[in-house]
Order: sequence, then C-alpha cells, then structure tokens
Amino acid sequence: MAETLKQYDAVITTCKELFTNKMKDYGSAWRILRLPSLTDQIFIKAQRIRGLQQNTEQKVDEDEVSEFIGIINYSIMALIQLQKGIVEQPDLSLEEAIQLYDEQVAITRQLMINKNHDYGEAWRDMRVSSLTDLILQKLLRVKQIENNKGKTLVSEGIDANYQDMINYSIFAMIHLEEYNKN
Repeated sequence: MAETLKQYDAVITTCKELFTNKMKDYGSAWRILRLPSLTDQIFIKAQRIRGLQQNTEQKVDEDEVSEFIGIINYSIMALIQLQKGIVEQPDLSLEEAIQLYDEQVAITRQLMINKNHDYGEAWRDMRVSSLTDLILQKLLRVKQIENNKGKTLVSEGIDANYQDMINYSIFAMIHLEEYNKN
C-alpha cells in the first residue's frame, strides 16, 4: 500500500500542476460550468481514451495520459461545483481554488485507501481498458442521475461516481507508467 500511496501522490502532483497553471492562465472561468457540462467534458475525454485504445490510427498528437489527467481535473472541478454551487462569474482566487482542490483530493484519496483495504488492491490486476470502461459506465450513471435531477433510490450519489472516476484514472496512469518503464 505504501507504493500505491507514493504513486497516487505523484499522479496528483502532475494533475495539480496542470490545474494550477490553467488557473494562472484562465482564472476560475470553469466555475460557471454546470455539472452536466463537466460530465460531458469528462465523457469526451473517456471516449477519446477508448478510441485511442481501439484505433490503430491516431490523428491528434495526445496520448491517454493527458486525457486521464483531464478526467481527474474535471472530476475535481465537478466535486467543487457540488460543494460550492455554480456561479455566474469566476469567483475563486488561485489560493482558494488550490485549497478546494486539495480538500477534494484528500477525501478521494481516503476513499481509495478504504476501498483498497477492502478489495486488496484488485485494480493492480485490471487492464487500463477495463478501467476506461468503468469510467464510461460511471459517466453513464452520472448522466442518468443528472437526468433524474440528482435523485437516486438506492444508489450512491454523483459525488461518489466522480470520486471513483478520479481513482480509476489514477490507477490507469499508474499502470501506464509501469508499462512504459518496462
């Protein structure tokens, strides 16, 4: 588990660096995005990853890693939107946005620790393509919950699905990094 935490934190460092740099470039313009818009952005990224995994020809020079980073960062933004609500104008300083980012990462990281305890790091035996499919399944669930105006009868809420997508994306990035080392 110690190795997983080290790898997890390294992926988050990469994602947070990009988030921070984009905040410096664009400010918190993303704060105006409604949850379905963020869900759709994540869906586009996941579909692109699946396409990269299935297609032999690639016409845009981006790899799976950059798309998984996008899924992680958009999911964290969605969790922040769930917590703070949507605004009409950007309202967060860089420092506030990073603090909220770190809070959501801490909650999601703890969820990963708890699930890894219960599941015995089963994700290590999974394929990246399976993790991609699970992300797409979570996205379809989120879309359905959004269509139901956030109501569920027996299922976990939207936040749990975003957290799972973050963790699946981090696991996929760890797999890809290990594959590239070998």
